[in-house]
Amino acid sequence: MTQSEIFAARLKNARIMKGFSQDDLVSAMGIEISKMSISKYENNKMSPSSSVIISLANALNQPIDYFFRPFTLQIESIKFRKKSRLSVNPEKMIKEKILDLIERYIDIEEICNVSKIFSSPLKDKISNSNQVKKAASELRKSWNIGVDGIVNVIDLLEEQGIRILEIDAPEFFDGLSSMVNDIYPVIVLNKSLSSERKRFTALHELGHIILSFESDIAEKEEEKLCHIFASEMLILEPVFVKLIGSSRHDISYQELRAIQLQYGISCDALMYKAKECGIISQQRYIYYCIKKNKNQNFKQIVEKSLYYDEESNRFTRLVYNALSNELISISKAANLLHQSVEQVRGDLVLV
Repeated sequence: MTQSEIFAARLKNARIMKGFSQDDLVSAMGIEISKMSISKYENNKMSPSSSVIISLANALNQPIDYFFRPFTLQIESIKFRKKSRLSVNPEKMIKEKILDLIERYIDIEEICNVSKIFSSPLKDKISNSNQVKKAASELRKSWNIGVDGIVNVIDLLEEQGIRILEIDAPEFFDGLSSMVNDIYPVIVLNKSLSSERKRFTALHELGHIILSFESDIAEKEEEKLCHIFASEMLILEPVFVKLIGSSRHDISYQELRAIQLQYGISCDALMYKAKECGIISQQRYIYYCIKKNKNQNFKQIVEKSLYYDEESNRFTRLVYNALSNELISISKAANLLHQSVEQVRGDLVLV
């Protein structure tokens, strides 16, 4: 691509990432410019002046060099959870945010020479829940997790070469998984999720990346199997049965709360697991769901987050590592972090 073609594509991507229409962008720029001009810029039919480029960058909250950065990555096979609830524009906005984030992530990995190659230890095809549970058990063994709770899911996945990105997104968006350039596995999470939901979502998306499903598995069934995989990764069925019993009618909240605190899995997920493992009946699980929807006090109790918050900080850590080792300038660090030079300089505390 020529430099003008790169600029045109980057401008459109930045506008979509911001959630702006062309009219919105005109209003945000605060200078005399027409919607027609924006359209011509995006279609590479006209080039803006340097002063207009600065106004575009400020309105879209992007560093100027973003608009001239060559395209080197491509996101493939994105899998949205609850995809039907996302309209076209929010979905496009999320995709552009992901591409921008992962480009900066891979950039700093290459600068620090710490790029990790991910390799799945699971090779067998998956078609049912028993095979999923077996796969979760095998993965725990391969990654030396044992049978105890996973202390920090995000740290675990990043140690294994999976990039975790957190973004601001609509509340009904949980996360997605993708392979970038067919070699970089990426899991994207909504920043606003509770800790338990974030852990579960990360492992659900891991299922999409690491499990090889039979070709005739429907999308809805794949979602269900990834749900079971996440649950099994958080707490193995034999461990759960040992703690709760093999057959129950009523289960106390205090029992579930103790497991939630130790394993970082929500009461909702535990009740679903109890139903799926045959510990409680389908009818009893439905009763639980109905009670939760009708009784707000009960709903608040069982949906309360108890596990400590997890967040991905590897990207930021790598940027400051490169900065303190003089591999990059403060200006480059600011561009990577999408922060001002003053903010980065203030946060850089050498000890």
